[in-house]
Amino acid sequence: MSESGTGTGTASATASASSSSSNRKTTNVTNVLEFMMLVGQLKRVKRAGWIIKEVRDVESVADHMYRMAIMSMLLDCRHHLDKSKCIKLSLVHDLAEAIVGDLTPHDNVEKAEKHLQEMRAMQHACSLLDKEPSEEIYSLWEEYEAQETPEARVVKDLDRFDMVLQAYEYERLEDRPGELQDFYRSTQGSFKHPDVIAWMSELHRLRGEFPAAEKSGD
Repeated sequence: MSESGTGTGTASATASASSSSSNRKTTNVTNVLEFMMLVGQLKRVKRAGWIIKEVRDVESVADHMYRMAIMSMLLDCRHHLDKSKCIKLSLVHDLAEAIVGDLTPHDNVEKAEKHLQEMRAMQHACSLLDKEPSEEIYSLWEEYEAQETPEARVVKDLDRFDMVLQAYEYERLEDRPGELQDFYRSTQGSFKHPDVIAWMSELHRLRGEFPAAEKSGD
């Protein structure tokens, strides 16, 4: 009688533990899918600066970050950069915009408030993940925000360069030579990495083919 009762209790405890483990796994998978869909929202968040300038076919935040990641792969490795980290920083740096949107100076949100909103958004997003990926993604975002490492600084260069390259493409695609000069002016003298400086020099040369660009002033 005693042995039978013990066996039943052990089986019951094992079944309970198994059920609890299964529930945790289901919850984890559900949260991961929620995180994936949150990231997917970046495909639908349009870059606000282009909307303000009445561009017709506005790129998404995901479009912007994808090309930055590819640009990271093109950096000259002689400059002692961790290119893998640059790719990751590119893919994470605007992740908070899936929740807060693409805030620009036109929104009249102070820099400290913008950072706070984005920090809370990142904390929420990362809370959906297990410890290791959560800590990695949040740490990458913090590194980019702090702008203290060579990788973070070059990714900031890529962020700005992708913007002016996109401006050039819109001017050509929509036959609006020189109309997006504000984006060039806002980045003037800000590039630090030799590769990005070289890319920018060539872009200025190409853009110089537009007479209106010269009239607007570089």
